[in-house]
Amino acid sequence: MKTVSSYLILGAAVALASCNDFLDKLPDSRTQIDTPEKVTSILVSAYPETEATVLCEMASDNAMDNGYQYTIESKYQQEAYLWEDVTETEQDTPSAFWESCYKAIATANQALEAIKDLGGDASMNPQKGEALMCRAWSHFLLANLFCQAYNPETADSLLGLPYSTTPETTVRPSYTRGTLHQLYENIEKDIEAGLPLISDDLYTSSKYHFNKKAAYAFAARFYLYYQKWDKVIACANEVLGSDPTSVLRNWAGISQKAANYETRCNAFIDADDAANLLLMTAYSSSPYYLGAYSVGERYAFHPDYICRRESYRATGIWGNNTLYLANSCFGNSQKIAISKYYGYFEYTDKVQQIGYRRSVISYLTTDETLLCRAEAYAMLGSQHYQDAVKDINYWLDTNVKESMNVTLNDVVNTYKRMSYMERDGRPIVAGGGTPKKRLHPLGFTLADDGIQENLIQCILHLRRCQTAQEGLRWMDIKRWGIEICHNREGYPADTLKLNDPRRAFQIPGDVIDAGLQPNPRTVTTEITGNLSFCPFVREDKPFISSFNK
Repeated sequence: MKTVSSYLILGAAVALASCNDFLDKLPDSRTQIDTPEKVTSILVSAYPETEATVLCEMASDNAMDNGYQYTIESKYQQEAYLWEDVTETEQDTPSAFWESCYKAIATANQALEAIKDLGGDASMNPQKGEALMCRAWSHFLLANLFCQAYNPETADSLLGLPYSTTPETTVRPSYTRGTLHQLYENIEKDIEAGLPLISDDLYTSSKYHFNKKAAYAFAARFYLYYQKWDKVIACANEVLGSDPTSVLRNWAGISQKAANYETRCNAFIDADDAANLLLMTAYSSSPYYLGAYSVGERYAFHPDYICRRESYRATGIWGNNTLYLANSCFGNSQKIAISKYYGYFEYTDKVQQIGYRRSVISYLTTDETLLCRAEAYAMLGSQHYQDAVKDINYWLDTNVKESMNVTLNDVVNTYKRMSYMERDGRPIVAGGGTPKKRLHPLGFTLADDGIQENLIQCILHLRRCQTAQEGLRWMDIKRWGIEICHNREGYPADTLKLNDPRRAFQIPGDVIDAGLQPNPRTVTTEITGNLSFCPFVREDKPFISSFNK
């Protein structure tokens, strides 16, 4: 018989009378895990209940400073945009995300331990598979935020994170971070062990758990970041098949719905949509900061200035055709949002009008998996360029109103004609007039054929459009060593350079106080002085203005 509780496995000191007293007592909040059904039940808690989307979008080139006349709501939004260490601990902060991920990992470990104690027979393989995938997933999410991007040449010297594989039985366990290489090896080990065990029959609502397609989509993304191109394709094929047309998002259908933000957001997260592979709920303000709400407009996500020059209203492979993403936008010129995520509110006291902001996020989709496969094909060289173009055409089929069939030459020439977004060899601020930015591959060299880089530029442009409001652009910036520049009202712009340590968010302060090694922070910046902190404002109603054509 095993027990489970929600607790942070890494943190500051815990005040207890004695270790023995702590271990001898069974708190009422714990659940006895003594049946397969109870193992299944606790796995609901093996998924993080917070997200890092706001942090990642604010740190990326999808955000810009709209100026003093606009306000922010939370200081962590400003700190993320300024690439400063985040000091707050509320929802959507590094501290909350760290705690939530490690709580999910602790639950997965307790489930695995219970399965072992119950005999570990094959009948519990689906639960074991889900627990292993959940453990790998949370460690992967933590790595994306708190570690540098994987580079095979430096992974043995870059900091990783503690990889927890057993339930805690001591009050103050000691942890070391290990290397990034070790962290990725452990994630891969859990994925390879868990994938064959996943079953779609364990739950009636499988979209909120690691079903088979979700598990393979996660593996495809992981291997993309791990630079194992053949494995990306093999895993993506399990999700997409040879012709993914029927499982990609039906943007044409969404565009035919009423031009209502809530209606279209609800259509986007519909569990019956084949494009949605893994849906999650979270305590998060991300729909408010990144959606069509008058919240956090100072450091705004995707203002018109960026939208028309760098993303889904910029020049792209779709040419003069209509991109559905650009036609399903809401907001105003300070903040333009695709109809993806609606802001929900959970009242704890309706009289006092207090409670929690909630979100429902589609973490894994067939559309993003398709672009993972396209990138992997492009990375395998000239013999697979046509395969990458074929996947680009699949994406265009469901994302562009008019019928299109582009060739490799079309792709190469479109992005070859673009100038890099820089001046005098240095990156310039957001909205500089082009989605093309210089790539600095980590641990490999692009072919000197004038084709591979422009093919990758196209795929990264599609990924930027596809994953807007999901935080994945920050990962692409890290993976490809893209240098970006943030404008800062009243001060010189700040450039995030290739080897800038701020590409990894700092681990929480209480974890550092408990003895875990912090991320390095030696950095040269162009900023002098501090920006004034803007007044707080709250407005929980979405904009009614629409950018639909």
